[in-house]
Amino acid sequence: MKILVVDDEPQIRRLLTAALKRGGHDVVEAGDAAGALTMARHEQPDIVLLDLGLPDRDGIELIPLLKARGGTGVIILSARDATEEKVTALDLGADDYVTKPFDSDELLARLRTASRHLGRLGENRLTVGGIAIDLAERRVERQGVETHLTKKEFALLAELAAHPGRVLTHGHLLRAVWGPAHEQDIEYLRVAVRNLRVKLEEDPTQPRLILNDPGVGYRLSDPGHRTDAR
Repeated sequence: MKILVVDDEPQIRRLLTAALKRGGHDVVEAGDAAGALTMARHEQPDIVLLDLGLPDRDGIELIPLLKARGGTGVIILSARDATEEKVTALDLGADDYVTKPFDSDELLARLRTASRHLGRLGENRLTVGGIAIDLAERRVERQGVETHLTKKEFALLAELAAHPGRVLTHGHLLRAVWGPAHEQDIEYLRVAVRNLRVKLEEDPTQPRLILNDPGVGYRLSDPGHRTDAR
């Protein structure tokens, strides 16, 4: 993939460029918001690694501008770790949020996940962690056996499956599944997630498919990828 690294610190850009090139990616760089928009327009990167603390403009403001190109992934790579910042970035369309300091291997894994997600948009049948989801037929199979879900459970799973590996905020999921009037009814979401885990996870008490980013939202993950699932 071609990756655009946007960070105002040259040493961070050097570190990222070295790690990304080791991972087989092409890399272009920008040190501020104006440069990022110019490089995005001319270089047409597959994914943008975006720092939020830019000297000429808050990186948050760039997310919808970069996503408007269509098909471009945006991964936030920032020292800001407040839940509010993460929720705002993800609601604006960011595909992932990685907090500095970061592990290079984890970052490369996040890039692979984002790439799969971007390549699978528009598919009617998805397979994630042994769960086959037919969006057109509204059918779900676990290890080849059909699993009955309620309408809300299926709608929630379908929304997560449409963005595999991407954290979807509580507000996003509540709006998409229950409607704008229920955006604050987080207990609806918790109950539905709990029911899905009972029906789809090998061990619902140690979920590895539907994962939680505390205070932010949920994402659908391959069971081979371990993370905080409380």
